[in-house]
Amino acid sequence: MITSGRYCELLKRVGLICLTLFCTLHLQEVSAQTDSLRAMTAPRINADTVNVETVKEHSPTKALLLSAVLPGAGQVYNRQAWKVPIIYAAIGGVAYFTYTNYKQMKLHKDEYLYRVSHDDTPLNPELADRPTSNIYNLYEAYDKTFQLSVIISVAVYSINILDAYVFGHLFDFQISDDLTMNLSPVMMGSMNAYGFGVTPGAALSLKF
Repeated sequence: MITSGRYCELLKRVGLICLTLFCTLHLQEVSAQTDSLRAMTAPRINADTVNVETVKEHSPTKALLLSAVLPGAGQVYNRQAWKVPIIYAAIGGVAYFTYTNYKQMKLHKDEYLYRVSHDDTPLNPELADRPTSNIYNLYEAYDKTFQLSVIISVAVYSINILDAYVFGHLFDFQISDDLTMNLSPVMMGSMNAYGFGVTPGAALSLKF
């Protein structure tokens, strides 16, 4: 036999369960209505009308090969065309000095060899007033300068290739505008002969 107290307790439990079910169903209905509203108001994107831009990958190797074949071409590929006049000015200057030193070296070499074979008889009238020993010294000087010019020419050509390759790697490198650097004073604790001491210092912090 169910007493009145137990009957009331049972009614309370049944009522609580019904209330819980009602609230759950109501919340699900509200959530479904909200999702439907969002789906109706959200802009629809037609895949046929969207133009997707294809981003081509920038190749450092291609920049290297272009500069190896034609100096400055890799810089143009890296969108640094302003470097091209500098590269050709350097190449032109080095080429001029290389040719000039080679020409003088060849001139004095032929003059020296001719004098050695013809009892110091001069070959070139412009060099007739110079002694044979001086001709040989000038030949050695121009020969060393010519060799140095060749080395510098190779270095300029290599720098042109290296520049294109390095900046080809840095082509897509981005530096954030949020990069900050702060320098602030700090107090650092340390142990010394008198015990624990405090020493002033500076702290450097970087934020990316």
